Amino acid sequence: MDELDKWDIAGRVAVITGAGSGIGRASAEHLSAAGATVVLADINEEAASETLGIVHDTGGVGLVVRTDVSDASSVEALFSTTQDVYGGLDIVHNNAGLVSGYPVWPDITPETLMRVMNVNLGGVVLGTRLAIPALRKRGGGVIINTASMAAIFPLVEDPIYSATKAAVVMFTRACAPLAEENIRVNVVLPGLVDTPLLPKTGDGSNWAQWANDANDLMGLLSADDVAWAVVELIEDKSAFAQERIVGVALDGSDS
Repeated sequence: MDELDKWDIAGRVAVITGAGSGIGRASAEHLSAAGATVVLADINEEAASETLGIVHDTGGVGLVVRTDVSDASSVEALFSTTQDVYGGLDIVHNNAGLVSGYPVWPDITPETLMRVMNVNLGGVVLGTRLAIPALRKRGGGVIINTASMAAIFPLVEDPIYSATKAAVVMFTRACAPLAEENIRVNVVLPGLVDTPLLPKTGDGSNWAQWANDANDLMGLLSADDVAWAVVELIEDKSAFAQERIVGVALDGSDS
């Protein structure tokens, strides 16, 4: 990428949801390393605090805000706190997500079904909608949503996960007109990623069979692999409504 076409992360304020582990933690580390102040949002405040410790250990700046991304008032408080403390907002990584786990479809409980939908899709929609006023005040910014290759290849054991991730991709496409306000909305679609979410695909200790099958087919990405893609999409001024597949090309070759 030409340096003249590069959107500078240094000095920006970034909110990352699901920042307590996995992709969210890696995204926070990479954005901090690039010079951003990071606001770490997670329903697990202790895990987010561990991420903040890593950020601080490497000379970064940030804070933790306990957030339930499925609750509009909680997300509003996240952005309000960010603006109160740091004076504004420039980057949002809507990353928090869940898998259904056991029992698998169609025996999933209605409560779990609704929770997965409200976090995976509702959290992205709320995170985007409620960030827009703050981004407008700064003259624009960047939103990155986390989807999955499951948006393209359906998971028969977890169709709710596939449906929410496919919806995140379509939602991102539909946000293209925001680029006219210098608000660029993009999405990453990772393959199988080595995060604490993997055992939760199964019984909490063991991966679901679909996860083992995906590992055999595509291999395992690191959270850093995805975080690099997040940073690249943020820095690329030309990227809006762009879908970035991470880890495997559609023809099965490495991407």
